[in-house]
Amino acid sequence: MKDTINIYQFQNWFQENSPNKFSRTGQVALFDYLEQYEEDTGEEIEFDPIALCCEYTEYDNIDEFHLDYNAEDYPDKDAIMDYTQVIEFGIESFIIQTF
Repeated sequence: MKDTINIYQFQNWFQENSPNKFSRTGQVALFDYLEQYEEDTGEEIEFDPIALCCEYTEYDNIDEFHLDYNAEDYPDKDAIMDYTQVIEFGIESFIIQTF
């Protein structure tokens, strides 16, 4: 048994349960990425918000990313893309699949 959720339900869950994990813009970017993944692969994703909180991390910019990861190993977003999925949005913001 599966439920289909829309962007409003997706955002509502994060606002109520984990409001500091993703920005509103980040929530939309992640939701769009997951929907595109489903469309591209033909595989449905089960909405597991706890797993999403563990698997993805949002950064406002590369400097914030470098607080968690070595700047020499990952000097820019292109280098990060060699290791993991990067979802870019806004001017400098991005979400990575945590590695």
